[in-house]
Amino acid sequence: MKNFLLNLLRYPKFLALITGGVLSIVIAPIIPLFKKPITAIAMLTALVSGFIGVSLVLRAMLGLDVA
Repeated sequence: MKNFLLNLLRYPKFLALITGGVLSIVIAPIIPLFKKPITAIAMLTALVSGFIGVSLVLRAMLGLDVA
């Protein structure tokens, strides 16, 4: 039973490591784009509009429209 619990406790650590690795691979090519002002403005605009778009889609899918 002890081995089972130890094995079960390894899964969250594995999930955190995989998630961190994927995020570092995705974010690494984006960081140099923030060094030039023009691309930084474009990236910030894309991030904000992406967040707004995802939030609007989720609100519509979940029926959370307040109108």
